[in-house]
Amino acid sequence: MQKSFVIVLIAALLGAFVFSQFGGASSSVAFIAGVVVATLIFTFMPTSSANSADEPYVGPTMTLYVGNLPYRVHEGEVKALFGEYGPVNSVRLVRDRKTGRRKGFGFVEMSEAGAQKAMAKLNDYSFQERTLKVREAKSQESDSDNSQNS
Repeated sequence: MQKSFVIVLIAALLGAFVFSQFGGASSSVAFIAGVVVATLIFTFMPTSSANSADEPYVGPTMTLYVGNLPYRVHEGEVKALFGEYGPVNSVRLVRDRKTGRRKGFGFVEMSEAGAQKAMAKLNDYSFQERTLKVREAKSQESDSDNSQNS
């Protein structure tokens, strides 16, 4: 069930209780009144900004290579660090296929303007006792083209 539905249901039950105690109405009429009041409250309440933060950025993006990451760091911590400079669409920390351990580098996809700021501010930045290396990521297509031309 959705969280908002549960909240409306709880508010409706509380509204029904209040209407039946103080309004002198029957419990079914009080319940319906509680549902109407709860629905009106949630309809006119402003939506939280947390929902808009979960939506991916839809504009020019850039993928950054982030090297020398601490092995214990999590995607959320990296997202929070880079999120200070612009909207972050995704964070992918690379793991060893055999052991599953992190390799100490990853990729951050974020807005192009934010990526430029993040590269300027976070390259050679000390993060959890490690000095980060932040560069624009090279695409896999250009790497394979270069190896074929050599």
